[in-house]
Amino acid sequence: MTSRLQNTFVYLLLIICAALVLYPIFYTFSAAFMTPGEASAYPPRFLPSSFYLGSILAVFKLVPIGKFISNSFIVSIIIMVGQLITSSMAAYAFSNIRFKGKAFIFALFMATMMIPWEVTIIPNYLMVKKWDWLDSLQGLTVPFLATAFGTFLLRQFFLQLPKELFEAARIDGCGHFRMFIRIVLPLGRPALATLAVYAFLNAWNMYLWPLLITNSESMRTVQIGIAMLQFEELTVWNLVLAGVTIVLLPSLILLVLGLKQLVRGLTAGALKG
Repeated sequence: MTSRLQNTFVYLLLIICAALVLYPIFYTFSAAFMTPGEASAYPPRFLPSSFYLGSILAVFKLVPIGKFISNSFIVSIIIMVGQLITSSMAAYAFSNIRFKGKAFIFALFMATMMIPWEVTIIPNYLMVKKWDWLDSLQGLTVPFLATAFGTFLLRQFFLQLPKELFEAARIDGCGHFRMFIRIVLPLGRPALATLAVYAFLNAWNMYLWPLLITNSESMRTVQIGIAMLQFEELTVWNLVLAGVTIVLLPSLILLVLGLKQLVRGLTAGALKG
């Protein structure tokens, strides 16, 4: 009886926590289909009275949201592919290649994770400005093509692969490049999928860096486009929430499609036996 009460209390607590997390997302989608009067009503309405599409259509008229979305897709895909390439190669080197000073270099590499991104903004900006990359695609992507977190994540996964596979491959005459392509990458798909989802969502949600280095609307990303829906005189919240809904949809779709691989990649190596 005591165990049943404990389980009931735990599930009740989890349901309350889940409701607190999901409510802002639910209200955002609900308010996107409210009329301006319903969105500004007090007390706030929980559900729209009808399926009103005027706010979403107004977002496309007020700002070039389609261009912003395409820019964010291009930037996010380039960053995702770049991190997959650089992190997988570095992780293979740290996990399967012996070289002098490997432990020290890896520790130094991981130490960069403790440096806040805000500390590196000014050096990165000065570097991008010196290379004349302001307001350009390479300025938006190149500083993010390598990541210590991705290298650490993939290295930990690669260390779980059976050593017998690599020994058999060496006996068959495989070099590091062939082992990397034929063995490590196919077996490392859960971790690679995890890093892909993580990198894409991080790049998709970037705000400060694109705001800092882009000047023209042709290079703006979607997060800046949403901020352009807030005016100095007043803020029409149903328009802002409609824009947020448009921005959230790709992230939620990707998260739903990649959730299984994401969980498998994050929990890989957590259990033995």
